[in-house]
Amino acid sequence: MMESINQSHVAAISHPAWGHINPLLSLCETMAQKNPNNLKITVIVTEEWLGLLRRSSSDESPTPPNMRFATIPNVLPAEKGRRADMLGFWKTVMTKMAQPVEQLFDQLEPPVRLILADTLLFWAVEI
Repeated sequence: MMESINQSHVAAISHPAWGHINPLLSLCETMAQKNPNNLKITVIVTEEWLGLLRRSSSDESPTPPNMRFATIPNVLPAEKGRRADMLGFWKTVMTKMAQPVEQLFDQLEPPVRLILADTLLFWAVEI
């Protein structure tokens, strides 16, 4: 797909849990389908979550061509077994995710014009 100069770039980031990621993905897919020529969407997830999403997705509903995934390193406890220390997981989300997300934003092209973030990611408003 050829990128337009007027193409807006949205970066979307969710709290790393199925009940947060799935609705965000649905919203991003709807936005991408309704604006295929002038909107680019980058969904930011950890490397682990990208693998989980790929394993759970079907070929019947492919990702729109103007929507892509970008990853940050696995700075969070693994999805499997994290329930053993939910407080520790929460603290890690609040203290360890922001820096790699901000570093990724600096690399995204075209520059991000809008950040679509989960309300639980308080640090997102500071990026």
